[in-house]
Amino acid sequence: MAKLQGFEFWKKTLKEAAYVVAPMVDQSELAWRLLSRRHGAQLCYTPMLHAQVFVRDANYRRENLYNEVCQEDRPLITQFCANDPAVFIKAALLAQEHCDAIDLNLGCPQMIAKRGHYGVFLQDEWELLEKMVKEANEKLSVPITCKIRVFKDIEKTVRYAQMLEKAGCQLLTVHGRTKDQKGAVTGIASWEHIKAVRKAVNIPVFANGNIHHMSDVERCIQETGVQGVMSAEGNLHNPALFEGRSPPVWEMAEEYLEVVKQYPPCSLSYIRAHLFKLWHHTLQIHQDLREELAKVKTIEALAGISKQLRLRCQEEIARGKDGDEKESSLPFPHWICQPYVRPPPKEPVANGNGQDSEGKKAVCQKRALEDSDGTADRLSKNKQKKRSRNPNKNFCLEQKPKYIKCEQCGNPKGNKCVFNLCRGCCKKKAFKEVADCPSHGLRFKTKAEKRKAEEEEEEKKKEGTETERSCSSPQPLPEPPTELQEKSKAQLPL
Repeated sequence: MAKLQGFEFWKKTLKEAAYVVAPMVDQSELAWRLLSRRHGAQLCYTPMLHAQVFVRDANYRRENLYNEVCQEDRPLITQFCANDPAVFIKAALLAQEHCDAIDLNLGCPQMIAKRGHYGVFLQDEWELLEKMVKEANEKLSVPITCKIRVFKDIEKTVRYAQMLEKAGCQLLTVHGRTKDQKGAVTGIASWEHIKAVRKAVNIPVFANGNIHHMSDVERCIQETGVQGVMSAEGNLHNPALFEGRSPPVWEMAEEYLEVVKQYPPCSLSYIRAHLFKLWHHTLQIHQDLREELAKVKTIEALAGISKQLRLRCQEEIARGKDGDEKESSLPFPHWICQPYVRPPPKEPVANGNGQDSEGKKAVCQKRALEDSDGTADRLSKNKQKKRSRNPNKNFCLEQKPKYIKCEQCGNPKGNKCVFNLCRGCCKKKAFKEVADCPSHGLRFKTKAEKRKAEEEEEEKKKEGTETERSCSSPQPLPEPPTELQEKSKAQLPL
């Protein structure tokens, strides 16, 4: 059967899916996908999988895809991050039997993607991306799709999308933010970019960005003309978003926990993260339970804290409170599923030299930990945490004790090493000379002597066994006298 492409693939395989749950690392696992499907989602993506690890590690394949195969969980698209065409194809070939399409992640802006050189940090390497998509389109039995972020320039974004379409991409998801729009400077996604891409390509397009309510979904489809809308954070705070409902948080939390029990195993960290998202606004008020939710180590304990939060919210409802006193900025009471909207980044004030440096610091500078001795500014946050655990810990290089260097490699030598070497060099020397070094816990000589003693003892045991056998063997009986001997004995005088 010929592989479906473009709109035919979207219509027949994806069943004209318009409401899509985004690929979210450690968050769009099977249980969450099933919960979202029960409440209006028509298409889901797996979490982003690392292609190289997927090829190398059978346990990774089993835990992140193979164990999550479920008939209810279709249509499903598996997403990979990769920067090597050969590795990407190998991973996709291993996954294609368990999904309806393979997606190449070209949108992740996180620092880990920068270090690994994948995601949005490949968006300038068009030749490489063209090769990856083209080979995937030729060799896979399922369609290849891509998820991208936009450039500041709309025309460049359009050319980028057209290049991917020409290479063989059958469906394109466009996140309307640039590479730099993340964290505190996330800002608003540009639907104008998405609209321009949709007009310029002849394949289905999904829009991503600014989706908090069902009204946003409808408005996005109307303004951009896309075939579907993808939600990430909006879905995490309200799994019933695509139903157009905002149910009480405990309703979604309890249903999710039931799905987790029905479809194990599910990592405890995933469950905890989902409950933190669902109860986000309530936990700003009930800080004591926030601490408890972070500490407990079983699903039952997580469910117990969620139940306590429900009871507290129901008590507030019974008393006639609606949460406006403490959370006046929220459109609904805090116990209702609703998105968390990041405050817009502060616009730096321009002066004669350009942007105000203090404005930049307000956005980018990390909060310093409190330090009683005034060294907070001199120590990194990590070192300050270590100092809080061990007040006597010394970070001053000048005050640290000086170590004698190893004679061979220059690393600090062992203080009591018999060879005056570091452990690595000592191990090599002790092995070569069959010697011991008690300070490094090396016992090559002792083990050799013990082995030799055991061999000698076994030899002695063998020799003793052979001697016993020779001594205990029966003596031969005397032969009976012959007839001639009998006659001669009879003739002897009495």
